[in-house]
Formats: sequence, C-alpha cells, structure tokens
Amino acid sequence: MTVQLGMIGYGAIGKHVEAALKAGNIENLKLVAALVKRPRNEGLLTHEPDRFFTHKFDAVAECAGHEAVRTYGQRVLESGADFLVTSVGAFTDTTLFERLLAAAKANGRKLILPSGGIGALDILSSAAVGGLDSVTVTVRKDPSAWKGTIAETLVDLDGLKAPYTVFDGPVREGARLYPQNVNISAAAALAGLGLDKTRVVIVADPGITTHIVELEAKGAFGRFTFMEDVTVSEENRKTGKLVAMAMVKSVRQLASTLVVAA
Repeated sequence: MTVQLGMIGYGAIGKHVEAALKAGNIENLKLVAALVKRPRNEGLLTHEPDRFFTHKFDAVAECAGHEAVRTYGQRVLESGADFLVTSVGAFTDTTLFERLLAAAKANGRKLILPSGGIGALDILSSAAVGGLDSVTVTVRKDPSAWKGTIAETLVDLDGLKAPYTVFDGPVREGARLYPQNVNISAAAALAGLGLDKTRVVIVADPGITTHIVELEAKGAFGRFTFMEDVTVSEENRKTGKLVAMAMVKSVRQLASTLVVAA
C-alpha cells in the first residue's frame, strides 16, 4: 500500500521530504499536494485550502507554524488523515490540543508529534511511565536567531558579549513567547511532565554559531542528560538542519515495514 501524504507549508522541511522521495529514500509513499500561503505555480503546490482538501490523504504533515495548526488541524483529522505536527508549541493552547485530540479520536486517526529537532524523547516518554520528578530543556542559539522575537525588547542582541538568558520558566509560557524557536521544548514537555511542570531555559549566546539543546530529567528511573549541537538551517536561522532530517524520518516511518524508535 502506498501512503498518500499531504503537506501544509513548503519551506526547508517540505523540500527535504520531496528530495528524499525523488532520491528513492522513502518507499511506499507519495507526496500528493502541498498547501502554501501565496500563489505558486509549481506542480503539487496550491494556496487554496478547498482545493488541497479535495485530495484523499492518509497523513498530512504540518510545517508552517502555529497558525496552520489552529486553522487546519481539525479539518485534517476530520478528513480522515493522521496529522503530524512540527509546530508543537501551538499546543500551549490547551483548548486547541484537546479539540484536536477529540477530533482524532472521533475519526479514528492519530495526532502525531514527531521528534523534530530534539532527540531523547523516546527515553523521556519511557521514563514518564515510571514517574518523573523534574525535566529541564535548555535552548542556546546565537543572537541572530532571536531577532523578531520578544528578546529584542530585553537586550541589545547585536551588542551581546556574553550569554544572556531571555527566558527561564514553564514551557507553556516559553513556547508561547518564542513560537518559532522552542517547539522542541513543547515536544519534550508533552513527552514527559507536561507544559506547566517542564522548565525551559532560553539563551542568546554570541559565542556559538550552532543551536545547542540540552535536556535533563530525573525520576524513578534515575537520571539522564542529553545534548545536541546542531548546524543551523540555511533557509531559516531560527531552526536547525536536523528538523528537516527528522521529518523525513517520521514521514518514512509512516510507510516503512521496519520502524525503529517509534
């Protein structure tokens, strides 16, 4: 069986998925259509939602931001498709999260939160079964990654000479304030202690050119720490190259006979 895939958004992530398909790196899956914001005459792309939803999808991957989750999430699930969400920070809105979960249940579909730009969600979600005491996610990016965010009102990003913490608190608030930068913290929160009990520390660091994410968890299982140092995406300095790679992996697993680290 060939999985029929739709995408909402067609930036760096969508292009990586299509490239992987053309290279033969994803089997038993077909990219049927992609919904974009502005008119583009490029094959599978359409800016018309009604036209996009005339297709029959098995799954739809969101790669377009929080607003896309709010606008199209329920429609995707009610159309009979699973919904893969990269902009997990949208679920700081509890009402939205519960609405999409209800839609998924009512229609026998799945709301899927891919690992995206952060690893160790498998061990974190496993540890949560036995009980977690604390989870902290620290996100470090160079000052340019925080341009266009509330961080600009807190500190002179261009003049930074040392690391500066622009937020330290619950993921629910941090992911709301920095919707393009710390979706990974929301994914970690939903895998573990939840949005209100998971701590996120957000740092603008002039001494780095990569994105560094650290995750520390303690609980009945013991303690673990995880760190990744990720190359920045050329298309968008707010995100790392790993995010697009991770989506290729998640999409591939929709149709793969062998699923590793589900």
